[in-house]
Amino acid sequence: MELLHIGARKTWMAPELIQVNRLPMRATLFPFPDADSACTYNRENTPWVQSLGGDWDFHLAPRPEAVPADFTGENFTPNDDWAKIPVPSNWTMHGYDRPHYTNVQMPFPHEPPLVPEDNPTGCYRTSFEIPNEWENRRTVLHFGGAESVLYVWINGVALGISKDTRLPSEFDISDFVRFGAPNTLAVVCVKWSDATFLEDQDQWWMGGLYREVFLYSTPKTWIEDVFAVASLDDDFRDGTLKITAQMGFGTQSEKDWQFEAQLFDAQGNAVFEAPLRQSVNTQGGYTYNRYQGVFDQKIEAPQRWNHETPHLYTVVVSLIAPDGQAVDFTSCRVGFRRVEMGDRELLINGKAVLIKGVNRHEWDETTGKVISRESMIRDIKLMKQHNFNAVRTSHYPNDALWYDLCDEYGLYLVDEADIETHAFMNSLCNDTRYASAWLERGIRMVERDKNHPSIILWSLGNESGYGAHHDALAGWIRHRDPSRPIHYENAGWGWDKLDDKIPGKPATDLLCPMYSTLENIIRYAEKAGAPDRRPLILCEYSHAMGNSNGSLSDYWHAFENYHGLQGGFIWEWLDHGIRIDQNANFPSLLASRSSETFYAYGGDFGDTPNDLNFVCDGLVWPDRAPHPAMSECKKLQQPIAARADSENGAIEITNKSDWNNARWLSARWVLEMDGELFDQGELPELDIEAGQTRAFPFDFAVPARNCDLIVRLHFTAREATAWCEAGFEIGWEELVLVTVGSVVDVSATKIAPQRSVETLSVSAGPLSASVSRQCGALSSLQFKNQELLSAPLQLQIFRGPTDNDGIKGWSGQGNKPLGRWLAAGYDQIEITSEKAFVDGQTIVLTSRASCKANENAIGHTQRISLLEDGSLRCENRFVVAEGVADLPRLGVSFALVEGFETLEWLGRGPLENYCDRKAAAYLSRFHSTVKEQYVPYIVPQEHGNHTDVREMRLENGSFGLEIRALGAPFEASAILKPRRAISRPPIYSPRLTLSISNRERKPGSTSM
Repeated sequence: MELLHIGARKTWMAPELIQVNRLPMRATLFPFPDADSACTYNRENTPWVQSLGGDWDFHLAPRPEAVPADFTGENFTPNDDWAKIPVPSNWTMHGYDRPHYTNVQMPFPHEPPLVPEDNPTGCYRTSFEIPNEWENRRTVLHFGGAESVLYVWINGVALGISKDTRLPSEFDISDFVRFGAPNTLAVVCVKWSDATFLEDQDQWWMGGLYREVFLYSTPKTWIEDVFAVASLDDDFRDGTLKITAQMGFGTQSEKDWQFEAQLFDAQGNAVFEAPLRQSVNTQGGYTYNRYQGVFDQKIEAPQRWNHETPHLYTVVVSLIAPDGQAVDFTSCRVGFRRVEMGDRELLINGKAVLIKGVNRHEWDETTGKVISRESMIRDIKLMKQHNFNAVRTSHYPNDALWYDLCDEYGLYLVDEADIETHAFMNSLCNDTRYASAWLERGIRMVERDKNHPSIILWSLGNESGYGAHHDALAGWIRHRDPSRPIHYENAGWGWDKLDDKIPGKPATDLLCPMYSTLENIIRYAEKAGAPDRRPLILCEYSHAMGNSNGSLSDYWHAFENYHGLQGGFIWEWLDHGIRIDQNANFPSLLASRSSETFYAYGGDFGDTPNDLNFVCDGLVWPDRAPHPAMSECKKLQQPIAARADSENGAIEITNKSDWNNARWLSARWVLEMDGELFDQGELPELDIEAGQTRAFPFDFAVPARNCDLIVRLHFTAREATAWCEAGFEIGWEELVLVTVGSVVDVSATKIAPQRSVETLSVSAGPLSASVSRQCGALSSLQFKNQELLSAPLQLQIFRGPTDNDGIKGWSGQGNKPLGRWLAAGYDQIEITSEKAFVDGQTIVLTSRASCKANENAIGHTQRISLLEDGSLRCENRFVVAEGVADLPRLGVSFALVEGFETLEWLGRGPLENYCDRKAAAYLSRFHSTVKEQYVPYIVPQEHGNHTDVREMRLENGSFGLEIRALGAPFEASAILKPRRAISRPPIYSPRLTLSISNRERKPGSTSM
């Protein structure tokens, strides 16, 4: 079949063939009928664009060779093997083929450029009519994205081929269409191709036409492209606008054409008194700027673009025919800003802005890689609300609309080429068969996205080794767009071992490693006199898989205190789970999976090989609900800080913004005693310039009562912004004025224990407690003859393993914490009671815990006594044997009977928190329920912990059980215990397990 084969060559396995008849890439521009409509920058205001989205006829062939030979013809009639499918969509989300997830490994074992014979191939057909008004004009067919190789026929004519899944493909169909009559469009999309080896990103393998398809019309001589660079002078006050407009024409160019350009501000006011005019150069081939109009205009004091104030201007370009008539109009938006490299600094408008970044894949829980405008705006608002200012488009160019929205809302972008050869990392970057495709992918990215002020760095791709192709692509980009630096992580491999001989300067202007340790990045920063003056911005750090993102506060302390460390991008934004419910259409879904709603991941569709739930490693769930760790990001990245200056009776507030005065914020304070509100009020207007600190008088009168005394400041948006409502909390600061240790009266009188053959017990009033001599643990606690315990109070050293502890189901996890714990037998300790006796008025219990690692791993002594006030005092002492290391938890646990649902605690909250993830958890008294402590990580794991707990109270509607710290605060969780740790969906027992720990192991920051 033509196009699918060229002679004997299968074109989907020909890496040297990257396109046939595809138009050169251009900026995202739309033709308008006049300058006024072009100024709106809204394609709804032009008659020259027509969507082809909707339901198309579809047939999935098992392989390219099985494509119906006649389906591209105009007279073909679909039979029962055909159905309707929406375009855009992934066919894998509509009952065809299967989603397939891999990370590093390829989904098949073949060597490049060979792919499996079984190769799902989508056949599409639709018909359309072009308005008569488009006749005698040029008509272009646009495909926003197709995975992974695209073949196109118009009215039975073989039109062209395109590879590159994540960028548009355009074809001139002017000579092959009819006007005012039906036209037939036939498309073949082959899932696996030679291009697949360049698209080995950590994501679902899908298939189909997943971005929009449309037509647009231009005159026969038209505006081919516009490259607008809005920069700032050295003083960052005045600007320069350089516009290069390219003319397109048919078979023969004409003389005496002109370009006209006008600049409009955000209110639609023209900046130039009269539009700028420039003749089009049609001289011989040795001249510069051939068929171009070049404008270079000084702009006095333009409003600057940055992430805090993303001021945009609109450039309108018109093409003037020799007779003086304007025949074509288009527009783009620009922002006046400047990006450059300083001394170990990436400078934006002259400032070393800390990069508060996140990596973002394009994903939707129900539509896959089809992303709506609403979804994009939701992501951007969530990011801004959590104080992110930058996104890496991991690991490919995103939908064109994403860049417009980031321009508008104010997010810095690292625009990344659709290049990742992870499974063949160090070979394809030097494979000459892939050289053209490599270069083309980077060139096309730059050409499409070059006008967006949000893009501050071009990225050469991800995890593709470092070779000749990278240097070639970097060289091209430097010539084409010197206004932006270049980013590429692999070019600097080994930077932490080579001291001052850090490689990669031809291919990256900054050092951008992933998952580097704090020790290594600080060591780099401390080499103040090192010859390499590139800044370090982590392209990936803090792997957000499940219960994760520990140590963020340590990284941010380094970012804010070491010159040369300028932030980074958390991996990653969202869990890529596929929502499975009663409406799901996945014939390949494993029958063993429950019919209840849940999120599917690798292997759930019988997809092998796979990397299980490694695809679920985001800060938000697939429905965009934030994980608890998102609050940690928000707190550490907030643009405001405060400290108490008790000596001078003031609160010092620092505006950490880069440009904005803090007047856009309001500050409310609350004074709490032991978590209860004592007083509150408002601070005066926060008139603080960016980077400055101002003191506000404050009365620090401390009550005589012995308590935890805290002032907490809440900073909220004074007025609504584009991304939040008025009153939205931007940040908060907690100022601890007084903190106390023990909250229990240890001098209270004790009740004498009672002895029997089987038990030791104590009772006072309605409360009684007894210890089983046999099990050597508190086994009964009764109030008014009602039993409270359903499991005894015993030593606990294990907890639900997190994804960071080890990926369940993966091999090679022996050196991860979970592997070490299982090898040591921490999950299967045996507790042996040694002694149970009375010491004066105290019951003393001693026991020994043994495991595979040590028969005498932990000695546990409990001293239990009942006080006259009806409280039970339990002291726990642990002796951990030498060599018994890295315990998941050290403490005690017990279970309560059903019914204890109401929960209150004085400690850190309101969300779960851990010893290395508690910057966003403030000290207060919180009211919740046990059910609300459950955190629905896609793979069930440890959750619900709280640190610095002074008191915890559980109630069942009739009475309560209160636990108070005897000395130092403890860590605690009250959760409904899962019967199976990794069941999906989890099956929970109604038994409430209360865990009290001296310390719980931190969740850490990487699952790699």
